[in-house]
Amino acid sequence: MTDLLHHPLVEFTTEHAPLQFINEHGQRVENQHNAEFDQYLAHLSVEDLKSFYRDMMVVRRFDVEATALQRQGELALYAPLLGQEAAQVGSGRALATTDMVFPSYREHGVAHTRGLDMTKILQLFRGVNHGGWDSFERNFHMYTLVIGSHALHAVGYAMGIQQDAKLAQARGGQEAAAQAAPEAVMVYFGDGATSQGDVSEALGFAAVNNAPVVFFCQNNQWAISVPNHLQFKSPLYLRGTGFGVPGVRVDGNDVLAVHAATRWALDYARHGHGPVFIEAVTYRMGAHTTSDDPTKYRTREEEAQWRAKDPIDRIRRALEDEGVWSEADDAALTAELEGFGEYVRGYVRSLEAPPVTSMFDHVYGSPNALVEEDRAWFTRYQESFVDGEGDAQ
Repeated sequence: MTDLLHHPLVEFTTEHAPLQFINEHGQRVENQHNAEFDQYLAHLSVEDLKSFYRDMMVVRRFDVEATALQRQGELALYAPLLGQEAAQVGSGRALATTDMVFPSYREHGVAHTRGLDMTKILQLFRGVNHGGWDSFERNFHMYTLVIGSHALHAVGYAMGIQQDAKLAQARGGQEAAAQAAPEAVMVYFGDGATSQGDVSEALGFAAVNNAPVVFFCQNNQWAISVPNHLQFKSPLYLRGTGFGVPGVRVDGNDVLAVHAATRWALDYARHGHGPVFIEAVTYRMGAHTTSDDPTKYRTREEEAQWRAKDPIDRIRRALEDEGVWSEADDAALTAELEGFGEYVRGYVRSLEAPPVTSMFDHVYGSPNALVEEDRAWFTRYQESFVDGEGDAQ
């Protein structure tokens, strides 16, 4: 795996080798390093492994459909996650329902694992609203388009969890506090966000407050058009060390390794040990968004090297080698994906433009006189336009 990480400016040794359970050939890996994490996979059945594969295939189909819809003019923009399915499904499936997730703008696979209908995400990319879902229904916060800022939001939320626990203890005693399910927070960001001051500030706040938060960095090798070697000179998983935050590097294309590392990190955070930094080494096989052209800043050879390490192919080979994936499984999944694709296309094309005054609906959580005054003025302004027949537009 270390060959995936080589760069002249970064010294990668076995010391920095990422955690791995399935290699790029779909073969099981056993070594001293992953033996420490074995216990975090012990609960998985064969059906669980098959469901990991299914989830990754559903997420990829969503990605293909959304990209095509943007090219057809049905979406204004789209941020593909092609190649990052294992990092997102493996980590998302490690979360408890009570944990809170702060995503950036590419975490469609994590949204799927939280039970969110991924098509709702496309309301944002079609431009009909600012999100399309309630953050607290699935404990999955709204997408954040500003790079890295949500790391501070996540730490603030985690510190709130701590305060709530202290209040519960004060009101109900030690026994009541102990019975409450411990919660954790997970924040997702890319390698480019680690160059933002917000992420460093968040690490500092989280460390000194012992906040129950996991920083999950998907190192997909490129911050839009800027490669890793122009962003940092030491492995990213060590970024938290100076702040007192332990880190683990994981093969982000190995869904089992990601799952094990994330379960460990969440347990560590939930039980009062403080924050953890996870670096999932993966690759963004698509564009940063549909508004850029990756052929302008990276080579076909580089893309081909990573396509050979496709995270979905890897788990598929493992299932086949272990004789637990059948032709009937394949036929059922293919039919499901076809139906899902049709649903995504139909949903997006059914979305209509919202009322122009809807931008005033969610400014505050409770009625606000100034906002209502602005709404009334804007309504009168809109009604002041008339068409050729003398009717209001």
